[in-house]
Amino acid sequence: MPVEIDCDQLLKLSEGLRELEVVIGREAGNVVAEVRNRLAAAVARRADGDMPGALTEIRGAMERLVSLARGLDPAEGLLMQAIAERFTSALNLGDKGSAKEAVNFMRHKAGDPKDEPSTDW
Repeated sequence: MPVEIDCDQLLKLSEGLRELEVVIGREAGNVVAEVRNRLAAAVARRADGDMPGALTEIRGAMERLVSLARGLDPAEGLLMQAIAERFTSALNLGDKGSAKEAVNFMRHKAGDPKDEPSTDW
């Protein structure tokens, strides 16, 4: 059974992406804006009950982050691709723990040093 998407987690991830703009600069701005828009679209689709559409938006957002990382540092791009794949797979399989670990990792990479408190996904 797929994991229920926690919209608050997606919004927190979206907010954490602001750090990428600060650290990377202007070249990250457009990608970060697109990723944030896709995460917002995922939240909206989730609210409308469209889980497949929400997952598609999340997957697209992760792919854009991977492409940004790959352009800046190929090794970092590979790492981000593996994390994005793990996250998507965890959502599809209903593995809440792995999904949460992947989100925490992405948040750390975006500059937020704290893990999310234990909440039910």
